[in-house]
Amino acid sequence: MSGLHKCGSIMITGASRGIGLQLVETLMNSSSRPGMVIAAARDCSRAKELTKLAESHPDLHIVTLDVTNKDDIEAAFEKVESLVGDKGLNCLVNNAGIYVKSTLNEVTAEGMMKNYEVNAVSPLMVTKAFLPLLRKAANQETGMGIHRAAIINISSILGSIQLIWGESTHVIGYAYNTSKAALNMVTRSLSFDLSGEGILCVSLHPGWVKTDMGGPQAHLTKEESITGILNVMSDLSEKDNGGYVSYTGEILPW
Repeated sequence: MSGLHKCGSIMITGASRGIGLQLVETLMNSSSRPGMVIAAARDCSRAKELTKLAESHPDLHIVTLDVTNKDDIEAAFEKVESLVGDKGLNCLVNNAGIYVKSTLNEVTAEGMMKNYEVNAVSPLMVTKAFLPLLRKAANQETGMGIHRAAIINISSILGSIQLIWGESTHVIGYAYNTSKAALNMVTRSLSFDLSGEGILCVSLHPGWVKTDMGGPQAHLTKEESITGILNVMSDLSEKDNGGYVSYTGEILPW
């Protein structure tokens, strides 16, 4: 986690609860945190824990952002641009996501499309909107990593086509799994398009975490997951661009 201090600014979507909130809390309690942390939440009036955290940390900024709303994205960009200025944005963590329960008997077209919109389309649209700020940051450093400019897409091992077999099958959800597989393709495509500009893009599996989404039967606490995520993020470099990695650092098969 020691490499985090080299990151001038980080923005995290879906930061009002679950993994996103834990990520913000852990960063704010770390002595090696980035110079500026920007937490984006869909409804800031309900983000009480996040608001309370910001009251005691002047380097934490809260931004309203419904990732499916074009006007919200544009307004959030303007707010973040005013915060980071000419230094740009060093790291964008596309964490906002939903899980629509969808076994074969339950799945609907509406559920599929909603999961796809939030988990795959929105990270791409948010990234596209914030590219000018990522490019500003990329122009000021060399190499690749969160010290320069990076896009971290919070994916899932359930997006791995190869691994959805055998023991993993009991957690199948058609809508969620396919949306994360699509997000992995977004990552791969972005990494190809942006590598020449020095902007790194990675899909990161946070583990099965005890959150509202993961449920109480999950394997990891939020603290265990976030510690791993931040360690992996700190060490990202050129070799990881376009990759699909676990919170443990393990490379995952597509």
